[in-house]
Amino acid sequence: MAYNRRQLFHSAAAAAASRIVARTQPAAKMRLGIILGLSADPDVDIKRVHDLGFPTCQLGIRATDDATAAKLRRALDTHHVEATSAVSGGPGREVYDFYQGPLTIGLVPREFREARIARVKEVSDFAKKAGIPAVMSHCGFIPENPNDPVYTETVEAIRAVAAYCKKNGQNFRCETGQETPITLLRAIRDVGLDNVGVNFDAANLILYGKADPVDAVDILGPYIQGVHAKDGQYPTDPKRLGVEVAIGEGKVNFPLFIGKLKKIGYKNPLTIEREIRGEKQTTDILAAKAYLEKLIG
Repeated sequence: MAYNRRQLFHSAAAAAASRIVARTQPAAKMRLGIILGLSADPDVDIKRVHDLGFPTCQLGIRATDDATAAKLRRALDTHHVEATSAVSGGPGREVYDFYQGPLTIGLVPREFREARIARVKEVSDFAKKAGIPAVMSHCGFIPENPNDPVYTETVEAIRAVAAYCKKNGQNFRCETGQETPITLLRAIRDVGLDNVGVNFDAANLILYGKADPVDAVDILGPYIQGVHAKDGQYPTDPKRLGVEVAIGEGKVNFPLFIGKLKKIGYKNPLTIEREIRGEKQTTDILAAKAYLEKLIG
């Protein structure tokens, strides 16, 4: 009986070690994934990722209790799916436009900042329990003027959440969108921690009218840890963002974009994001999967 217990212990330890090695070894090439919000039944969510043929996912976190973390870990192991990052949003209202956006999105608005910092820390603790190696969030409309007091405050807020993630053995990823690439680069360097990176959303740079994503890779390349494969149109209404569309119907030049990612040696996943609901979302995701697989090679 003692021998059997020792054998069982060593077998479990070896299996756990193999999972860690598999998650930490660099991939031979980019893999694909999808982003989805985690529901009350993680097994249903992760089974969908598997059934659509994706090996990875990013997860928008809602509940952060221990039971949900355990259920999520079981589902990821059962369906052989890797969760590459946990997405933190809120609390408080978030309006994605050019007028209310600067007042409501991310860590920039003073009204919500402390609560948002606390939320990122809560998501970080959840991610640690579930074995997810990174936490990501929009930081907000970071001021382009580094002399603006709000810029300094935002850098301090990013440093606070990144330091907490570092303590939990995680990277903290700033998602592109509301700021210009050079502003985000400045902020990351001013934060000064080695676990701060970028979740590079190709379409967001276009939707906010901030940059061409192909050119932005030259600026943010060393910090790109995750990529959203998404497409969109440039804004023409000064009050509203550009329109997100199916991959191939917008302004992202995916052949050039993926070629640039290959050139800088990026091998982490491309996470498909389609911000609609219903059957068309699934249809567009599968079409994007087939299209991107050809480009990845």
